[in-house]
Amino acid sequence: MSHDILSDVLRNVRLRGAIYYFVCGNGSWVAEAPAAREIAAAVMAGSEHVMEYHVLTRGTCWGAVVGETPVRVATGDIVLFPQGDAHVMSSAPGMRAPVKAADYVKDNQDQLPFTLYLDAAEKRVEIPADEVCDATLVCGFLGCDLRPFNPLIETLPRLMHLRAEEGQDWVAQFMRQAVAESRHKRPGGEAMLERMSEMMFIDAVRRYIEALPEASRGWLAGLRDRLVGRVLALMHDAPAFPWTVDELGRRVGLSRSALHERFAELIGQTPIQYLANWRIQVGAALLRNTNSTVAVVAQEVGYESEATFTKAFKRLTGNSPALWRRQAGIAESAANSRG
Repeated sequence: MSHDILSDVLRNVRLRGAIYYFVCGNGSWVAEAPAAREIAAAVMAGSEHVMEYHVLTRGTCWGAVVGETPVRVATGDIVLFPQGDAHVMSSAPGMRAPVKAADYVKDNQDQLPFTLYLDAAEKRVEIPADEVCDATLVCGFLGCDLRPFNPLIETLPRLMHLRAEEGQDWVAQFMRQAVAESRHKRPGGEAMLERMSEMMFIDAVRRYIEALPEASRGWLAGLRDRLVGRVLALMHDAPAFPWTVDELGRRVGLSRSALHERFAELIGQTPIQYLANWRIQVGAALLRNTNSTVAVVAQEVGYESEATFTKAFKRLTGNSPALWRRQAGIAESAANSRG
């Protein structure tokens, strides 16, 4: 495959990461998080969709989407909640705790990550230097855009549990660094941990792809498929090219009907539908990140006229390209002002 499709999507949907807090749990402890949409503006301003993750650096615990069966988490494991569900992390299965969205509001005078101490009796802000916890967690958030088109998020489960693996040395380094930054904050620490959390998510998605059962359906399954993956690579490599199903089929050695059936079965839409959606996503990124006119953007993503591009863009986003650009600029400015 000549094109790194996963990286292409993550760049276009603006994946952002942040380490937000470090948790020390002793005895009987529980932490419950609200749905990400309730705290998104506070923890990841400017991101349309927010996911929370937890990396267990010591001990064992349990993690679950509220109302669902919990999973047992061991040292070195990663738990992600890609759909932004309310969830619980606790010392034993079935525990619940009061949810306070205000706990997630960042004091701009404080450098991340925050530190929390949890047990049956109290929650302290600072962990004593000599404290040895039964369980320690590095916790944070990942933000991205859902619109106009994000084929990745909808294909991920509500909970992803990735067990510790040999050879994952960088994950161990990530955990050690996050713990160190929670205790001894240094200049540049937040930026470094942000990048490392993004790397963690990408690695988690790759491991999830590798573990998918053969009969899986969805964008990630299509990415892994030898023929559909090649078709996706062709479209991502040259979205402005006037692709047809016949031409795509010829490039990968499938008939028009065979390609149409195989692609739709795995991806859930036809090749041309996917191409149209991806062109709008690329166009939206150009509108956000460049000063190109709408007419130039339309041409760069394969539309013969500004009018045709505007019609397709409005059908997918509900707004004209010009209005979408203005709203994106306002949201970006607001996010930057919150620092």
